[in-house]
Amino acid sequence: MSIFKKLHKACCEAGGVRKADKVAGMRFNPLLHDSVQAVAMEALLSNGLYPVCTYENQVTDSFIMTICNMKIHDVENPEDFILIAGTSALGNLDKFGSGNAMSYAKKYAFLNALNLRTGMDNDDGYEAKPFKSTKGSQAKASGNTNQTQPRAGDDSINIEGIKTEFATAIHLPRLKYLKDTVYADQIKYLKTKNPDGFSILKQEYENRMEQLNSQN
Repeated sequence: MSIFKKLHKACCEAGGVRKADKVAGMRFNPLLHDSVQAVAMEALLSNGLYPVCTYENQVTDSFIMTICNMKIHDVENPEDFILIAGTSALGNLDKFGSGNAMSYAKKYAFLNALNLRTGMDNDDGYEAKPFKSTKGSQAKASGNTNQTQPRAGDDSINIEGIKTEFATAIHLPRLKYLKDTVYADQIKYLKTKNPDGFSILKQEYENRMEQLNSQN
């Protein structure tokens, strides 16, 4: 059997990866490296395939970028391999940064190699459903920016969640991306409609920026 047929068989046999439970302050259910690796290795080994990873590191003033190149070898014919190249991740410039980046990049190499499904539930968590249409999203899609803004103090802006994401940003580019892109609209709204909420986020952002700068 060719290595491509073996990988195809492994892909068909691989089970889905169940995401872990959310912890306080997290917006998403995490997809853990160990869970992905366990599913992937079982499928690969049972089909006579073995992955070997090499890594390239690029260090900047504020973070390390790690690129994973995974070769999946045919155990019966070791010279035959399939290359999964270029999955990458960013890590902080501390003693955990390179290890975290390597694990993250390797996780996505496994996901890409076997096209692993991910979901909240092993049986029906993969049945994605379209987002429900709302007047706000329809107005945004049509270019009408006069839709009603969320009221200050309601649940539409999770201040504690944003605060937690600021506090756990692993490097400065990530912190700035959260402020300037991911939560830019919410922060702008809070600045005029909920000064106390804005002040909380501003203080957390500045504290985390100072911490990250001190690590450089």
